[in-house]
Order: sequence, then C-alpha cells, then structure tokens
Amino acid sequence: MFSSFDLRQCASAFIVLFAIIDAVGALPLLVRLNNKGKEINPKRGAILSFIMFLSFFYIGEAFLKLFGLDISTFAVAGSIVIFLIALEMILNTEFFKDGPDAEKDATFMPVVFPTLAGSGVLTTLLSIRAQYHDINILIALIANVFVIYGVFSRFKTNRKSGQ
Repeated sequence: MFSSFDLRQCASAFIVLFAIIDAVGALPLLVRLNNKGKEINPKRGAILSFIMFLSFFYIGEAFLKLFGLDISTFAVAGSIVIFLIALEMILNTEFFKDGPDAEKDATFMPVVFPTLAGSGVLTTLLSIRAQYHDINILIALIANVFVIYGVFSRFKTNRKSGQ
C-alpha cells in the first residue's frame, strides 16, 4: 500500500480537494448559523466530514448506480442545493424553515453535508481516483480534515472571544 505513495500525487490531490471542499469558504455559513443560535462542533464536524469523504471514496460509484444516476446529474442536483443555501444567505430569508423542536446543532446539516461534503467532493473523488493511487488520495483527505478542524476551531475561538 505505501509502495504507491507519491508526494507529488498526494500534494496534487490535497490541492484539488482543498479547493473543492473549501472549508474557508464555509465561514459565512458558520457566521450565519451562529447568529441564528446554532452550534457547530469542530471535532464532530471533522469526524463527520472524514466519514462522508471515505463513504464517497469507497461506495460513491455504487451509490450513484443504485439510483441510476451518473456523475453529471448528481453534480447538478448538488449545485442546486448549494444555490438554494446561497440564496437564503443573500436574500436573508429561509426556504427551509426550522420547526420549534429543531436541533441547535448544525454541524452535520447543512455544514458538513452538503456544504463541505457535497456533490462536488463526490464527483472529484471519483474523478481523481482514476488518476492517483488510493493511498495518496487518502492522505490528502486526512490533511483536508485537519484543515476543516482548524477552520472550525478557529471560528469557534473567535466567536467566543467576541472577535
């Protein structure tokens, strides 16, 4: 397994996944959710993201075949969901209303899924899996999970200190 390790492939996979996952780009959503009284747990967010990434990596193609979808269709559907979340933020409205018994924890939905681990990551993982060895992609995923944890932790620290 480690005989296939290639630093260049690993770095390339990290950069591609870093751009697609875009943990830093999720900060406006984190701010909005925090202002609405929702909580985001950095450790839970990192762990759930990693579980989603591994699921996409190992069973993503089978998942799409199960529903008779191709990668393009899934990517378009995921883009529509992300677009609706963006519209909510821009128009300061809610398309998806929380009920009175809605959870305070927004770590999984909508932060981890679909924002961080959405259709773009699934599509990218399936695409780069054809180009790179699995070990290089897995190391890149782990490095990106540390980035997610760092961004979430830093956000939580800044919000507590009033910055």
